[in-house]
Amino acid sequence: MGLSLSSIVPAPRDEVFAWHERPGAIERLTPPWMPVRIKQETDDLGAGRAVLGFPFGIDWVAQHSESVPPDHFVDELTSAPLRWAVNWRHTHQFDAVGNDQTRVTDQVDSNVPGFLLRSMLVYRHQQLADDLAARRRAQGDPLTVAVTGTHGTIGRALVALLGTAGHTVIKLVRGEPSSPSDRRWNPDHPADDLLQGVDAVVHLAGASIAGRFTDAHRNAIVESRIGPTTALATLAAASDPRVFVCASAIGWYGADRGDELLTEHSERGTGFLAELVENWERATDPARDGGVRVVNLRTGLVQTPAGGILRLQYPMFAVGLGGPLASGNQWQPWIGLDDLLDIYHRALYDDQLSGPVNGVGPNPVRNRDYTATLARVVHRPALLRVPSFGPRVLLGPEGAKELAEASQRVVPAVLDQLGHTFRYPELEPALRHLLGRNSSVDSAPST
Repeated sequence: MGLSLSSIVPAPRDEVFAWHERPGAIERLTPPWMPVRIKQETDDLGAGRAVLGFPFGIDWVAQHSESVPPDHFVDELTSAPLRWAVNWRHTHQFDAVGNDQTRVTDQVDSNVPGFLLRSMLVYRHQQLADDLAARRRAQGDPLTVAVTGTHGTIGRALVALLGTAGHTVIKLVRGEPSSPSDRRWNPDHPADDLLQGVDAVVHLAGASIAGRFTDAHRNAIVESRIGPTTALATLAAASDPRVFVCASAIGWYGADRGDELLTEHSERGTGFLAELVENWERATDPARDGGVRVVNLRTGLVQTPAGGILRLQYPMFAVGLGGPLASGNQWQPWIGLDDLLDIYHRALYDDQLSGPVNGVGPNPVRNRDYTATLARVVHRPALLRVPSFGPRVLLGPEGAKELAEASQRVVPAVLDQLGHTFRYPELEPALRHLLGRNSSVDSAPST
């Protein structure tokens, strides 16, 4: 029982092994469709342990042992009650293939049937190869990066990516710090020494835009962004960071611009979100005026089953209850989560990036094409058209217009001009990777 899977990744063996030793590795390798959260990372592949939290309060404790860098290490399930029912020994093997490539082999000896493990291991191998390739494209020395919004879907993933890329991450948290890398952050009045020793700031914090557009919801969206961003940008101008990267949104372009191709040079649209984004981006001016390079990353529809629109739609499509919204003609500027993380990473070191940058993939699709693609990936029909009154009931007329019914044909013109490499420029391969529907890596059941 179990499974053995091998693939070749584009990096020397020492580098591949070191990647696994860094903070964030287990987060990067955990498939986003799995109902698990990382409660503790191992700090030693030879004798440490990782703790994964499953539903109903069940913990999976992976005890690490037998580490022989850069050749192999092992983890075994040791926690009750799971170990009473599940046998698990996972050997991670690394073999040099020439000077610049490594054969990575995962050997799982377990009573869990191999077909249940296949999608997880395929995901891990693709993720590792993509991360190592992206790291090789990065430039410059390791940085100390302060990040807000680290409890969100994008923030957690970005912290892990930066950690495995060799950067030192300082999480700016509003609550009590829980680790030496945390710093207490008062969004309205940040401490004078908050950014001491920091090379770069990534500002992601802000109340979720999703929801019914009541006065209270709109106020929460505005107040969580404008004031805190202004205060943090002002502090950055008086501190040492060389770059200030701030989340923004494609809401800048308005709810419906027809078939107009929208680039970073396009005029602002109309509506609540367009006005919000304009003020949000202006809130970074104190850093810019102080000589700090500022990047405003206008994010599109981020694809991951761990959050956002895909998390809401995937369960419905998986049982055959999905379909296009209203006419299905709306343009959807999507981007895979890992491609968005790569753009944030690039913004830290590439001096050519400044001002607004569209964080979207190069090929926006219409809603009807998005739903057809998602249905094809999960092998289900997409025949149940969602009437336009549905989102209006949930979000109100304004929320439905600005969110569910929005149509924005946004393209990443700035990144295209720089020859940026997207992991997944097309929608279907991106969804297959994110949902574990990709079988591109050869494997064979162990004997």
